[in-house]
Amino acid sequence: MSIKSFFAKIFAAYIHKKESKWINNPFEAQQKIFSQIIVKAKDTDFGKDHGFESIKSYADFQAKVPIRDYEKLRSYIDKMVAGTENVLWPGKPLYLAKTSGTTSGAKYIPLTKDSMPSHIDAARNALLAYIHETKKAGFVSGKMIFLQGSPILEEKYGIKFGRLSGIVAHYVPNYLQKNRMPTWKTNCIEDWETKVDTIVQETLPEDMTLISGIPSWVQMYFEKLVHKKQKPVSEIFKNFSLFVYGGVNYEPYRQKFEKLIGKKVDSIELYPASEGFIAYQNSQKEEGMLLLLNSGIFYEFVKVNEFFDTNAKRYTIENVELGVNYAIILSTNAGLWAYNIGDTVEFTSLHPFKIKVTGRIKHYISAFGEHVIAKEVETALQNISKKHQTLITEFTVAPQINPKQGLPFHEWLIEFEQEPENLSLFAQDLDAEMRKQNMYYDDLITGNVLKTLVIKIIPKNGFQDYMKSQGKLGGQNKLPRLSNDRKIADFFITH
Repeated sequence: MSIKSFFAKIFAAYIHKKESKWINNPFEAQQKIFSQIIVKAKDTDFGKDHGFESIKSYADFQAKVPIRDYEKLRSYIDKMVAGTENVLWPGKPLYLAKTSGTTSGAKYIPLTKDSMPSHIDAARNALLAYIHETKKAGFVSGKMIFLQGSPILEEKYGIKFGRLSGIVAHYVPNYLQKNRMPTWKTNCIEDWETKVDTIVQETLPEDMTLISGIPSWVQMYFEKLVHKKQKPVSEIFKNFSLFVYGGVNYEPYRQKFEKLIGKKVDSIELYPASEGFIAYQNSQKEEGMLLLLNSGIFYEFVKVNEFFDTNAKRYTIENVELGVNYAIILSTNAGLWAYNIGDTVEFTSLHPFKIKVTGRIKHYISAFGEHVIAKEVETALQNISKKHQTLITEFTVAPQINPKQGLPFHEWLIEFEQEPENLSLFAQDLDAEMRKQNMYYDDLITGNVLKTLVIKIIPKNGFQDYMKSQGKLGGQNKLPRLSNDRKIADFFITH
């Protein structure tokens, strides 16, 4: 055992004991966060506008602070971007994380002196939780790669602007600097394909033990490695033992990854967002990610099937239930208040509180009232792919409301690594599985409102080409699993 591994285990035990205090007292932890952020923000523009001075309870907060999305908070954020102090949080933010918007174009999410440590500590603690549970710490002695956006930041009005992954690249602790890949110069390459090619060259001679990133872009890196060396990743990096990922569900990629790697490796799921580091997987034995209740975020939840109702009920962790799909709402020490980040989650455990991400509140299909969500399409495709022994590279689903003939249908655009022997039977089984996953979809098929799903095969690298055409190749960008419109689907008709 190396000295690094030895001390990593000691540190992991210390952090486990420290974290257990709030894990075992979740309600107290959330009440403390709630009180702290309200008091600290009472003299900000937002605090004054919403009477924070008189907020004494959660009921007061609900009455004074409605749920908002980015557009409804934008007047405050625009003032902050222009350099105004004390808008949403005391002083100016340290950073504004730039993310892709929909109707709003680019979005700017504040990161403050108070919120920034939580992003760094949570990523570290996820690895330490793994070490503590498994007693595996060998990976700390090898090289680790974090596939991320460029760390080059702009600065205006004393605030730095950049992608979240680029911002956190500035916070890699000293004890990991010698282990960290790629080099700073390579990390600064803006063009994603050039960057990955350079990373391949840099990492090939190294002892890579931990690899981290969004699965779709790590897959691109693995494919280039395998193509260059004509052998699986596990034979190129013989000590590669841990894959850390976030951003999208790993399950649709798992089979393909295991083929590329050549063996099974342990994995850790993270849930980092520009708005806050929300959860991480703290056990290899249990489903779900530990909801971080002591990291400067106060959580609320709204049932997805009620979300668009007027005055939809807001829940705290004290009254959430297992197996219910919730929109997650954040109030944070970065100055976001009752903020809808757009993600949907489901609780897998209430002791401790653990969640899994089920999709996006805007990424669903409900063209006919079916409200199909990402979790359902991912589960259905995963189950049927195993049955038919196929490998999926990428996919998305869209409604076809006005077909040239016949009933409307859901169109599945799938890029196969390994196509099913019988595509017609595969589609039939996939449709049957979707009917199990979503009773409303089943009703529409049974009632002859929809016909069974249709599969369109996308050529190799087709989705990469689409993302490139949208200026979203690599980094934190993710292909939506499903849409309520045909923007993506129609791209493949015209190209």
